Amino acid sequence: MRAHTGHMRKRIRLTAILLATALSNATAQVRDTIPRVSLFTWEDAVLGAAFIGGTYALRPVDKKWAERLQDPRNQQNRFLGKVATGFRTIADPGALIIGASLYTIGRVSGKDRLADLGLHGTEALIVGALTADGMKVLFGRARPYVKSSTDSTFNPDDWQVGRGLRQEQFRSFPSGHTTAGFAAAAAVTNETSRWWPGSQWYIGPIMFGGATMIGLSRMYNNRHWASDVMMGAAIGTFAGNKVVRYYHRVNPNNKLDQWLLDFSVSPVHTADGLHLSWSITPRLAPPRPSRSVR
Repeated sequence: MRAHTGHMRKRIRLTAILLATALSNATAQVRDTIPRVSLFTWEDAVLGAAFIGGTYALRPVDKKWAERLQDPRNQQNRFLGKVATGFRTIADPGALIIGASLYTIGRVSGKDRLADLGLHGTEALIVGALTADGMKVLFGRARPYVKSSTDSTFNPDDWQVGRGLRQEQFRSFPSGHTTAGFAAAAAVTNETSRWWPGSQWYIGPIMFGGATMIGLSRMYNNRHWASDVMMGAAIGTFAGNKVVRYYHRVNPNNKLDQWLLDFSVSPVHTADGLHLSWSITPRLAPPRPSRSVR
């Protein structure tokens, strides 16, 4: 009897070992099928080169465009003034308020997509703002309204490294409002294209068109040069693209998303009274990413 029992135990142990090995191999195979993607691609290099080239190309016309937009006839146009004010407000503080509101409403109502859009859109704004502010301080470019004592005309060549740290009027390059507009546009376009493949062809023009208007409004208000706006568009576009790509393709199981999107607190009634219970319920499978997520 003892021999039979010992034999059965050996068989059970052997079966357990074989089952564990099989599960381990299956898990490894599943992991191997998960596509590993990098944060940056060769397309980013092409896009970056295009933006840098565009910024350099606009530099010779900075002064001409500033003079044209500051023409008294344009500045006295009430319609243009209201439009410029509206788009400027949409960028700051509008974009941040909209992003935070979408996240809050999505979490409260249980709309995962809404919360996801609000969170990643807000993160794109923060990444873009930090990058743009760092460059503003570093390059120290004078804003168009700044006039030197020897030259009363527009001077787009007034740069001084580190000067932006001391005075706001020397923080022209790049445009922070434009950065915010394009960061929001890129994040929204990429997020929605994951839910509705092909939607980027009509959502993209609307969002990026609005972001472009934000940049033009900053030029109209005599706060930025055309090349400032182009570089702001570059930073914002990269911020929106990379934030969405990172959270959905590079590291979809990241801790930040787990805490801010999957974390929940609920009341629990026990014999000792009312308590709060927290849990993290990960999403089973993220939607298949669209090609527009760069």
